[in-house]
Amino acid sequence: MPRLPQRIVCLTTETVEVLYALGEQDRIVGISGYTVRPPEARKEKPKVFAFISGDIDKILATRPDLVLTFSDMQCEISRDLIKAGVPVYAFNMRSVDDILGMIETIGRLVGAEAKALDIVAGLEAEIDKTRAIAAERFAKTGKRPRVYFEEWDEPLISSIRWASELIEIAGGEDVFAERSHSPLAKDRRPTPEEVIARAPDIIIGSWCGKHFRPERVAARPGWEAIPAVNRKKMHEIKSAIILTPGPVAISEGLPLLLDILDPSERDAG
Repeated sequence: MPRLPQRIVCLTTETVEVLYALGEQDRIVGISGYTVRPPEARKEKPKVFAFISGDIDKILATRPDLVLTFSDMQCEISRDLIKAGVPVYAFNMRSVDDILGMIETIGRLVGAEAKALDIVAGLEAEIDKTRAIAAERFAKTGKRPRVYFEEWDEPLISSIRWASELIEIAGGEDVFAERSHSPLAKDRRPTPEEVIARAPDIIIGSWCGKHFRPERVAARPGWEAIPAVNRKKMHEIKSAIILTPGPVAISEGLPLLLDILDPSERDAG
């Protein structure tokens, strides 16, 4: 009789992404309605929960032997599932290392550790390659562009830790890096005046669930004095890429950051 979990429910998109990458997608019996990666998961797997709301009976109906959840935001459904006798593994990724560790952990949970380590090695190679390119750029320019990463606009929320770390890996300097280590969004709320004072060279918007609007950013009182606004260096990276604490943040988000921070692009115009 198999001892590894055979019927897994994933309540966030990144664990679905990892199980598919491991070739273990047949174990998945339910996903979150917010799952976006890989696209085929939305067609193949039943949606049994949203992100923080939904009917526990839909989850229980799949007869799961493991449910994968994320952070304190899903603590209530995790508690209710445990009370119902369902094994739950709650991840809490905040850093790039946490993302890599999550991949390794899922690999162990399903008996695919070797494949998981291969995936991690590939992502680490992407990180090393990006650091090398960033180092070459710094050697030529002597500058690291100052970056304001905006996760939300009302109220302003600055970069979460893994996005801040990816900015640094790509050769930038997160102007609110000191705030990124807080797991709580309320601790990452700069005032508009603080953003002006930090004078970022580049603004990156990733408004979770809606399109970034550079014209709205530029219209904020006093923000015309910010170099990024004055020089129209405002860019969007989709939240489904950079704010998902899974492989995609590194495999796709990091190359996008590297392109945005390219000094030839930055100095153009």
